Amino acid sequence: MTDEFRVLAVNPGSTSTKIALFVGDVPQFETVIHHAAEELDSFPRISDQFAVRKQAVINAVRDHGEDLGRLAAVVGRGGLIHPVDGGTYRVSDRMVADLREGVLGEHASNLGGLIAREIADPLGIPSFIVDPVVVDELAPLARYSGIPQLPRTSIFHALNQKAVARRAAEKRGRRYEECSFIVAHLGGGVTVGAHRHGRVIEVNDGLNGEGAFTPERSGGIAALKLVKLCFSGAHSQAEVTRMIKGAGGLVAYLGTNDGRDVSRRIDAGDSSAAEVYEAMAYQIAREIGSMAAVLEGRVDAVLITGGLAYDERIREWIRKRVEFIAPVEFYPGEFEMVALAEGAVRVLRGDEAAREYQPATMTQESV
Repeated sequence: MTDEFRVLAVNPGSTSTKIALFVGDVPQFETVIHHAAEELDSFPRISDQFAVRKQAVINAVRDHGEDLGRLAAVVGRGGLIHPVDGGTYRVSDRMVADLREGVLGEHASNLGGLIAREIADPLGIPSFIVDPVVVDELAPLARYSGIPQLPRTSIFHALNQKAVARRAAEKRGRRYEECSFIVAHLGGGVTVGAHRHGRVIEVNDGLNGEGAFTPERSGGIAALKLVKLCFSGAHSQAEVTRMIKGAGGLVAYLGTNDGRDVSRRIDAGDSSAAEVYEAMAYQIAREIGSMAAVLEGRVDAVLITGGLAYDERIREWIRKRVEFIAPVEFYPGEFEMVALAEGAVRVLRGDEAAREYQPATMTQESV
């Protein structure tokens, strides 16, 4: 691998920024920059953190003895831009404007493309984002919700899901575009996608309440029951939102979002914790089963990834319910940093063309 494929990957989170430098897909270093809460709280908007975070990234690269001038590209985590197909996108002026404005909401990941562009431009090298969370490749039938004013939308762990699917395809000596997989990402949020020939034609909206309950999210709730709760006068909009996202799922039942804590309680004989934990696995398996129907039973493998995929209990509870569909394979953890680098390198090598960000006229409801 030559220096021409040296790529810096930048993945901003709420209170930290992960960075990694790769030669091709081989990491040279990976580190996490932690930002003081009081420093970040001093900025009115997340986009205002940009200059501080960018300088922290530059300092960290130099602290590791790396020369920015040797980079071939900088790639950032894709943020909440308008819906796009999957792929590697060049960071354009329009994308920068949408990331700064927060067209679909403010999120730390919005800073990824901004930082990538500002580091790359003075070096005369390209900047990219790869498979942002708003990748939307839903089939036409998947967009119907039953209420025309509320079409279904696609927000999911696109970067990690597609990275895992590519690995599973490579393992088979095939291209991702030649395979059909069901991919389940199990983290604080859970998304389950039907991948057919390189496109995610169906997936639960992992941000706005669809799908299984998760360590901290409620998952799908009976609509009329939720309406009654909202109009009961007992809870504010913020409180109900918190029940759905942040204080739902395991947090609501067991007071924790940490699967390791739940496992320790089960080991200590807590039967209630065991039932709740298995109920979560049951709902995830149910989602996987529904994706098998979407793919008409033609599934090369069921792929399980994310932090919870390390947990042997979760693995076996899911496996026993879905292994009749297809072989079940586990890819624990997440592959986001290397997936960012791989997306950039595919373009640098000419394996695929960089996509241009051209938002459709329709937009998703703000998240």
